[in-house]
Amino acid sequence: MPRTALRICPLCEATCGLTLTIEGTTVTGARGDRDDVFSRGFICPKGASFGALDADPDRLRTPLVRRDGVLREATWEEAYDAIAAAVPALVREHGAQAVGVVLGNPNVHTMAGALYPPLLLKALGTRNLFTASTLDQMPKHVSSGLLFGDPFAIPVPDLERTDFLLLLGANPVESNGSLCTAPDFPGLLKALRARGGKLVVVDPRRTRTARLADRHLAPRPGSDALLLAALAHTLLAEGLAVPGPLAEHTEGLGELGTALASFTPEAVAPACDLPATEIRALARELAAAPTAAVYGRIGSCTVEYGTLASWLVDVLNILTGNLDRPGGALFPLPAAGPRPRPAGPGKGFAMGRWHSRVSGHPEVKSELPTAALAEEIETPGEGRIRALIAIAANPVLSAPDGRRLDGALAGLDFMVSVDPYLNETSRHAHVVLPPPPPSQSAHHDFAFNGFAIRNQVRYTRPAVPLEADRLDECEIHARLVLAVSGMHGAAAPSAVDETAIQATLRKETADPHSPLHGEDPARLAGLLTGETGPERRLDLMLRLGPYGDRFGSEPHAEAAAEVRPGASGRGTDGAPEGGLGLERVLAHPHGIDLGPMRPRLPSVLRTRSGRIELLPDPIAAELPRLRAALAERPAALVLVGRRHLRSNNSWLHNVPALVGGSNRCTLQVHPHDADRLGLTDGGRARITADGGALDVPVEITDSVRSGVVSLPHGWGHDRAGSRLSVAAADPGVNVNQLLDGTRLDPLSGTAVLNGFPVELTPLP
Repeated sequence: MPRTALRICPLCEATCGLTLTIEGTTVTGARGDRDDVFSRGFICPKGASFGALDADPDRLRTPLVRRDGVLREATWEEAYDAIAAAVPALVREHGAQAVGVVLGNPNVHTMAGALYPPLLLKALGTRNLFTASTLDQMPKHVSSGLLFGDPFAIPVPDLERTDFLLLLGANPVESNGSLCTAPDFPGLLKALRARGGKLVVVDPRRTRTARLADRHLAPRPGSDALLLAALAHTLLAEGLAVPGPLAEHTEGLGELGTALASFTPEAVAPACDLPATEIRALARELAAAPTAAVYGRIGSCTVEYGTLASWLVDVLNILTGNLDRPGGALFPLPAAGPRPRPAGPGKGFAMGRWHSRVSGHPEVKSELPTAALAEEIETPGEGRIRALIAIAANPVLSAPDGRRLDGALAGLDFMVSVDPYLNETSRHAHVVLPPPPPSQSAHHDFAFNGFAIRNQVRYTRPAVPLEADRLDECEIHARLVLAVSGMHGAAAPSAVDETAIQATLRKETADPHSPLHGEDPARLAGLLTGETGPERRLDLMLRLGPYGDRFGSEPHAEAAAEVRPGASGRGTDGAPEGGLGLERVLAHPHGIDLGPMRPRLPSVLRTRSGRIELLPDPIAAELPRLRAALAERPAALVLVGRRHLRSNNSWLHNVPALVGGSNRCTLQVHPHDADRLGLTDGGRARITADGGALDVPVEITDSVRSGVVSLPHGWGHDRAGSRLSVAAADPGVNVNQLLDGTRLDPLSGTAVLNGFPVELTPLP
């Protein structure tokens, strides 16, 4: 008989609750969980295809080990034996920096990806860490680190209560949101307008989000920072900047006007290709709104001035008094996150504590630019990366110049890939460790709850029992930690979790600010519940978190205020009295609503001054470079990427239900440009840029502005040796091959994936 089970969807940042229909051990259907306290039944095509992804016949079932140059099926013991024999020996001979680690975007969509990579990096001792952040969101981490002292203190637009929303470089109707975890983003935007609010979208394409807007501005790609600077200048010059209570928590307000004096609407208008009158009108509208939020995403991050644009987003929220204010942009308080600390000076945010070996790129948030990975493998000398551990990562498609990286990976002494597929990157591995299908994994969103528009907590255990020949994804990671640290066979995987628990409790009980100060760590560890090591760690994080039960000790005052039954008035799953722990969360299978976001300043600040540092030195030093852009002559034709509702980077192109239709790898060209260049709809063209050329099918559409072409990200599934049968049948082209990796935002090391110049020629 069919049965149902709950599962939080791991396929995008919306984290919707699903109700799965299961026959035997097969997921035969997925619908939105109407009782989910967060998503309330919303589902998108990605979530609806959960069963097809789960049962994809191309998913690897057993480990692969390279023997005589060929990847062959192997046992788990053989796979870990190979890792344990290779990685520690390489470290002994060449040092810890001979090993690199690459973390892909799917890591933050799994429990294992949140819990174990920090332990792996500590075991290896390497500083060669590369992640998807430098291909996406690192500018926002940098700007938040500089402004607030914490790179994870990212304000989120209060979509349910705002009166005015300004979106830049974001297409949440198709992406479902990013650094803003919000199920049913389209519905929230429609509700904003229905209650009399306004939506303004800034995007060079008339996206599905732009079509919902009251106003759509289509500037030149890459000019976001100039436009935002002109908006801030107008607020200051016209006396419209009213930070209100934020003023007492902010330093640098007086200097900001001088720093932005050059960026008048008239000065930036030619570079943005927007009328100065329209820029001034937007600034005045923003200032006049009862509440407002400015939100910028990947289109404003993956450009030449991405960090400045990210900084200016929050400058506008501060100048209008909308930061940390209901209806504006607030800081979420996730249940498994750190508890609030007393306000006061912190350690601040430092960059450049070390640099990459070859090009000298500064470290940011302990990461180096992914665009530099190939040269770190290829270039001889001490510290060359000889071994690589790639976890849920496909940088051959996601990073610039995939051909060069493809060749570099082939020259590694040893590579481990934790991946369910043999894809364009994992095909180079010497050992592939495949995690089980998502139905067989437990789920809690450690990362995305920190960006959620409503505070809540949910946890789902595996919907389907783990098959006998598979390992749980968390155990795969724990065993990997043991193998690289020389402990393979000497300790059980559970020892990795228990070591992490003990380390956390020792730190907590030694903290004079903690209600557990002076307690016995071993006694507290004995009180933890959970059937597995990861569950015990989740229980610990919930108990120590802002709503936690503190093992029965007196709750923190701020936490006590947050935890109250029926806080939201929505449903019956209010936060239980006495605080949270795993057992309380398990008792609420549809989640616990912890209420709307609330003001959190100044306790969220960790800057050295204990205040918002509005004009930090690295930002001030970067402004002259932006000022120089005012005199630059714009390129005749530039490229931007685009998102598809039924896609997520390169993940989902092997699911038949999610490819085809609008989800196609075509080059969108405006009719005026097509006429000028002699292109025809459905014909082909050669597109050329710094990194090479691609032959692409042309789609002529007025949804993209003149002077701009658009090619989606995540395609190029045409390399021999991968096993992605559906994706290979319609491979598309890899847009990042047009880049050679030299175009970076200097403050964050993020690759410039949007707004770079290209040339087009028609093909017969």
